[in-house]
Amino acid sequence: MEFIAQIQAFTALGVGLIIGLGAMGACIGIGIMGSKFLEAAARQPELIPQLSGRMFLLAGLIDAAYLIGVALAMFFGIANPLLAALKG
Repeated sequence: MEFIAQIQAFTALGVGLIIGLGAMGACIGIGIMGSKFLEAAARQPELIPQLSGRMFLLAGLIDAAYLIGVALAMFFGIANPLLAALKG
């Protein structure tokens, strides 16, 4: 029984790390990308429509990668396959 509690505790720590570090990475990535967009827009204002389209595409991809991490973390948090292997 203590082994199951340890697996649940380590799973909770892992879920927290996945979500926390993923959110931090996504925020830093979008922040850097936004600052580079503003630099490029200040240098060449005529390219703003083209640059903004690419910036929003990359922002969506960065957020998608983060949400995939959240989905994986929730999978381990809710339907933990490690516990299923123990019970089987």
